[in-house]
Amino acid sequence: MSADYGLELIEAEILYTGMGLPIRNGAVVVSAQTIAAAGDAAQLRAQYPQARTGRQVSVVSPPPVNAHAHLDMSDYAFQALPYFRWIPEVVIAGRSLRGLAGARRGLETVQASGTAALGDIVWPGTPEVMEWLLTEAEMSGVAYWEVLDPNPASAEATFHQVVLDVERFRTLERPGGMRLGLSPHAAHTVSHKLHKLLADLARREGLPMQIHVAEHPSELELFSSGTGPLAESFLRMVGFTTPGLSLAETLGREPGPDLTPVSYLADLGVLDARPTLIHMVNVTPQDIRLVAQSGCAVVTCPRSNANLECGTFGWAEFAAAGVEVALGSDSVASGETLNIHDEFRAARAIHPDLDPRLLVRAAVKGGHRVLGSKAPFLRRGEVWDERYLWPERP
Repeated sequence: MSADYGLELIEAEILYTGMGLPIRNGAVVVSAQTIAAAGDAAQLRAQYPQARTGRQVSVVSPPPVNAHAHLDMSDYAFQALPYFRWIPEVVIAGRSLRGLAGARRGLETVQASGTAALGDIVWPGTPEVMEWLLTEAEMSGVAYWEVLDPNPASAEATFHQVVLDVERFRTLERPGGMRLGLSPHAAHTVSHKLHKLLADLARREGLPMQIHVAEHPSELELFSSGTGPLAESFLRMVGFTTPGLSLAETLGREPGPDLTPVSYLADLGVLDARPTLIHMVNVTPQDIRLVAQSGCAVVTCPRSNANLECGTFGWAEFAAAGVEVALGSDSVASGETLNIHDEFRAARAIHPDLDPRLLVRAAVKGGHRVLGSKAPFLRRGEVWDERYLWPERP
């Protein structure tokens, strides 16, 4: 045995052991494939003078979690466009690209990036993706079955079909694989009646939920006045399926100056089911208080928000309110890649004044809490994994 007793001390700008708050200027001491110690770098250098040193990295931590993605859009080309051009020119124009082939390729890139767990939204037009995720995909996390129906008149019929879908999909779940969840698409694309039914179902069945909320500034305008580009988009959308359906019928009330997407969901009792709220870029201070009081977590997708010109997530405000925040990549079409390490680096650039330890914790602990899983601990006696060394900038 060499004089260093086989010990290596690896220093990191940020060390996160999976417990508490990450620490600055940390280190981990590794003996063969076992963690001998983790903590403050200066203290470990003094405690283990015989350990060889040399490797210095940005982050040592359990692998991060991608808490929100759309795998079935992985064959789309990335395009940075304003939100109201991106929807028709990319999402709708490319619908034929959605499906199992893209989802398989997307998952391969997620796995190759070292992602620990995944939250994936499954479009109802691709049920084969859900079946594959639950029965074959080598990834833990949650596959959220997406639901869209703004017409309250068809809410019960749609809900009945969702119940049948849930019963069928749950028979496909397997230990260690992905679990089933629900995703009412957005506050305004699901009727008030269906929102309540889905929230009640999620509570009864213990189904995790994700909802896209307050992504674009026009969403605030939609709820406060019923006007603006999203209101126009809503009328075009329902014109194809339910001509004459009004926004007030979908919401079960008229828009009002004090109404926001978040307060609307709170009034319906949807937040009582503690769904995870996605994006949450365009919110009010009262919205943040409501989210904190409800115990809901939030997933931010920094690159997608920037590329679609939706705004910047108020991370500091949510953190100050005690809201659990996680990171997601959204889709290849809006976020460029499904690599959550890319998302983390983008978050550091977009939020330069935010303590980077909060970003690391969100990418790990926040993501695991959203998906109901647990991160491994970096502590004495645990197995060392080279994936704990987060990749540097390419």
